[in-house]
Amino acid sequence: MNSLVTSLTGTTWFGYVARTVLTFIFWGSGLSKLMDFSTAMAEMSHFGLEPSPLYAVATIIVQLTGSALVILNRWTWLGAGALAVFTALTIPIAHDFWTMEEPFRTIEFHVAMEHISVIGALMVVAWKAGRQG
Repeated sequence: MNSLVTSLTGTTWFGYVARTVLTFIFWGSGLSKLMDFSTAMAEMSHFGLEPSPLYAVATIIVQLTGSALVILNRWTWLGAGALAVFTALTIPIAHDFWTMEEPFRTIEFHVAMEHISVIGALMVVAWKAGRQG
């Protein structure tokens, strides 16, 4: 069984699929914002990020470029780092559970904890890419 798992996870296509699935939350969001830019600007305004067009463009660039770098395994550390910093910044901006009343406090707390896990996964990707030379 171990050799089967090693054979599977050692393939090039497995790496592409894994990195694509990991970054789905970013490239999916980036494409959505790109296709409906007015909603992207409204989202930025909702969180107090003005000028909203600038923040929407910056978000799209970070999400799509960071995802592409991770998926293609090129400058993976940079893509993973950009996505990790972006994800960390969303916690105080969009998931500030400590300012909320229940039940939203608990819901947003769990979202923030999921974000921390995604950051950890991005750290693993950067670490693994660096070990491959």
